[in-house]
Parts: sequence; structure tokens; C-alpha cells
Amino acid sequence: MIRLVVIGLVVLLTSWVLLVLLARRLPPGLLRDLAEFLPACVTTARRLRGNPAVPRRAKVALLVAILWVLSPIDLIPEFLPVIGPLDDVVVVVLILSYVARSIPRPVLLDAWPAEPRLLVRLLDGRRGETARGSHR
Repeated sequence: MIRLVVIGLVVLLTSWVLLVLLARRLPPGLLRDLAEFLPACVTTARRLRGNPAVPRRAKVALLVAILWVLSPIDLIPEFLPVIGPLDDVVVVVLILSYVARSIPRPVLLDAWPAEPRLLVRLLDGRRGETARGSHR
């Protein structure tokens, strides 16, 4: 049983490394941004968990995000094309939005390893939806 778990983890990690390497070969644009998104989120969560400026409740939320992405159990199976990683993306976006409200923006941007444009657009877009919704 333990052997199967180890094999599963090795396959999962190998596929992540392969995806990161392939993402670097994609042309700039949305497709490349999306391919780099989840690995960048995991790296950001790991970096923020070690940052003293991040409150404990945000660190717990980041740990949940890391575990969710690395977990072999998914709401939507990963092998389904296009929609497979959708549950991971949704959970990570919600948790990053929550964390972003409790830490200074520069701390979050310093922890983000990829192009900051995608993260800023994501966070500002969610604020814009909230602002638009409050005027109705």
C-alpha cells in the first residue's frame, strides 16, 4: 500500500515538473499564464507560510491550498482534459483572495514567482466585482 502511495506521488511530482517545463516553451499569453498558475500558487503559498507578516489564519488557509493541490483526491479527476485542474484552480483562487485581504499587497507580490500581471488582474478583478455588486 505504501509503495503505491509513493509511486503515485512520484508520478504526480513528475507530471508537475513536466508541465512546468512545457509551460516555459509556450508563447507568452493567456495559455502560458494558465499553465504556470498552479505551480506559481503553490510556490507563493510555501513562501508566504514562512513570512512573519502573514497572520496565522492566513497561513492555515495557505496550508489547506497546498494540501488541496497536492492531494490525489479531486472533485474533478485530473485526467479530464481542460476541466481536470478546475477544482484546484477555484480553491486556490478563493484562498489567495482570502489571504490577500489580510496581508500587504507588496508581501504577496514578492512571494509570487511568475509574472505579477496575472495575480494582480485576478485580485483586482475580484475587488471590481465586489465594488460593482455594491452599487446595485
